Amino acid sequence: MSDSTIEESTIGGTPLVELAVDVPAAVYGKAEWFNLYAAAYGGGSVKSRIAREMLDGAEARGDFDGDRTVIEPSSGNTGSEIARVATARGYDVEIVVPDNASGGKLDAIRDAGAEIHFVEADLGYDAVIERCEELIAEQPERYYRPNQYENPDNPGAHERTTAPEIYEATDGEVTHFVAGVGTGGTVTGTGRGLHDRGDVKVVGFEPANSQHAIDGLKYLRSGDHYHPGTYDESVLDEKLYVDTEAAYERARELRDRFQDREIPIRDTGQHDEATVRDHLRVDGQFVVGTSSGAGVQAVHQLHEEDGLDADSVVVIPLCDRGDKYADIPLWEDYLDGDS
Repeated sequence: MSDSTIEESTIGGTPLVELAVDVPAAVYGKAEWFNLYAAAYGGGSVKSRIAREMLDGAEARGDFDGDRTVIEPSSGNTGSEIARVATARGYDVEIVVPDNASGGKLDAIRDAGAEIHFVEADLGYDAVIERCEELIAEQPERYYRPNQYENPDNPGAHERTTAPEIYEATDGEVTHFVAGVGTGGTVTGTGRGLHDRGDVKVVGFEPANSQHAIDGLKYLRSGDHYHPGTYDESVLDEKLYVDTEAAYERARELRDRFQDREIPIRDTGQHDEATVRDHLRVDGQFVVGTSSGAGVQAVHQLHEEDGLDADSVVVIPLCDRGDKYADIPLWEDYLDGDS
């Protein structure tokens, strides 16, 4: 097991920063790597929330008491966060991932002490889920699967934590929440919680193409793809589709925009300002993950379709930090892949 300190108390209460997106609205990003921000390889991610909640729920219900190995299919972030939280609790963990998962995510899984099973990425992400199911079928008494794609504690985590944090951090001014769809847990749970609190438009976005490179998102637009039970599309007020190239361009625009100026902080969450400043950047650069760039692009598309105005207050999750992607085209020319 890694020597990295895992402080579950740092999950939740993440900062809200102003992104200065080129639309009339105020656009804020919720910096989700501040979940487990001190962990190696880029801190935590939006998936830290569901990792804790799914394990808490399983333990409370008596579904899991630590006598089996925790196993989960993942494109990387859920895998690393389950690995971190579960191994810190003393559990054995195995994660099934596509073989093109970013090096930072794989390093985080290894750092936690979990075993990795690789699946050829060319087979599609559904093959990762199928391989996990095969392993469980071969030794059903050995494994416990939290199952982020069907577990109600996934959207429940966001309904209970992310939604009220956003509402309070914006003083109830939030008018739009825009989030990508992987398991659908973030947009479903946060959307439900925000709908309950006010007149908030919930917008989900998916990759525009099946052969995309927006980590963490799932292509569901056409074809016979597995539809997660945690994704309740009835919560959405609108759905958008985002191209990989546009997502990468928007992420790089954020880096360039804040290269020589301070990032405005709307709310520090549970942290003090010094801690937020220390962990917002990587080697002085404001770099975010692929889905965060996609979120900014979705905001631009939303403005083109609906016309955001000066009274609009838009929040997107910044699901993870860019140093997890130092070895892929998004940031390989900007960051040291060995960092």
